[in-house]
Amino acid sequence: MIKSILLAIALSITVGASAQTSKAKENWVKLFNGKDLSGWKQLGGKAKYIVEKGEIVGTTVVDEPNSFLATDKNYDDFILELEFKVDPRMNSGIQFRSESKPEYQNGRVHGYQMEIDPSARAWSGGIYDEGRRLWLYTHEYNEPAKKAFRNNEWNRYRIECIGNTVRTWVNGIPAAHLVDDLKTTGFIALQVHSIGKPEEAGRQIRWRNIRIQTSNLKPSPETGIFVVNLVPNALTDAEKKNGVKLLWNGINTDGWRGAYKKAFPEKGWKIEEGMLRVMPAGGGESTNGGDIVSEEMFNAFELQFDFRFTEGANSGVKYFVTEQEQNSGSAIGLEYQILDDAKHPDAKEGVVGNRTIASLYDLIPSLKPGQAIKKPGEWNRGMIRVHPDNRVEHFLNGYKVVEYQRGTPIYQALVARSKYAVWPNFGMAEKGRILLQDHGNAVDFRSIKIRQL
Repeated sequence: MIKSILLAIALSITVGASAQTSKAKENWVKLFNGKDLSGWKQLGGKAKYIVEKGEIVGTTVVDEPNSFLATDKNYDDFILELEFKVDPRMNSGIQFRSESKPEYQNGRVHGYQMEIDPSARAWSGGIYDEGRRLWLYTHEYNEPAKKAFRNNEWNRYRIECIGNTVRTWVNGIPAAHLVDDLKTTGFIALQVHSIGKPEEAGRQIRWRNIRIQTSNLKPSPETGIFVVNLVPNALTDAEKKNGVKLLWNGINTDGWRGAYKKAFPEKGWKIEEGMLRVMPAGGGESTNGGDIVSEEMFNAFELQFDFRFTEGANSGVKYFVTEQEQNSGSAIGLEYQILDDAKHPDAKEGVVGNRTIASLYDLIPSLKPGQAIKKPGEWNRGMIRVHPDNRVEHFLNGYKVVEYQRGTPIYQALVARSKYAVWPNFGMAEKGRILLQDHGNAVDFRSIKIRQL
């Protein structure tokens, strides 16, 4: 009995010491004292920030740019947690690793933002690059996260910013996983978004329980959600666990050959600085090096690719390519269009814009906001997702822009009125190759990845 009591006491001491050690390792620090705004400064617009009932209250002001209440200190690696309650008619966000410099757009705040989005779009927890690259991680990549945010209630956010990896949670639900080659240090800030109508003035967002951890950081276990990796031609351990692999290794021609050929083209393509480059040749379709195809064939898959086009350029990424047609010109397959819509005449051909960038070429136009399109010379992120039930989605820079299902009556009707009507069972192969198109214009590809579904 005495031994049992002593053992219990020893165990209690051990557990207590372990809990204290764990608590000490977490090392949380309050960023807001609940009384005043000491340690914070206002940047950008002149939205109102006050302290009320132990909470920071931000209020919209008409005709002001985005306003930010920023920490005096800068932070690199950290784990941040906070709670907020927002008027469902307004937009907001949490800036981090952000900066404001006179030499950058007259001091405009720029950097990462964890989105607060009460609208029907439901991208709360996504990652936006304020004042720079715009959307980096939307919830079109992670549909379950759209249900995490609770309107008219207090919500809890968590941001883990460790090394080149940023991960977010909304009310304990994984929201975003970003790996970026642009690693910066900067402040944390609470945003009140700009408004343009007098009736939108006076709307409020409240923040409380703002705390940060900057030492002994321990990342949360992997969650299995989609990873946006902006490091060119690289795979993270999280991506590998998700089943993602490189379809092009960024180094040589392994895994690829010319369409209708046994080897990779001897001209028309160039591997340079981690890019697979189509060489300009007067804009002719497959008249220089010709298209290239993957040696491997796929049925249900998720294909990611970065692409960059020059002014007036035309190209494409095709899928379910079988090479059975033995036609001249570009090999036959469903095509994710790559085009400079502003300068290439093909954008005005076809029907209702079904030859514009990210469209299902000559069949379905892509529906995209202006922010979805990058200028010539800038990198775009494309993705094609083919589900086992033949549903297909096209994505452009985080926006879902095309959605259809192979084999349906609507699909067959679209094919019947297109240039592909002459090909029996067009786009209906059980599996096929991935094709990168040579259309005689300078276009670059990189970070070509695939995951079988």
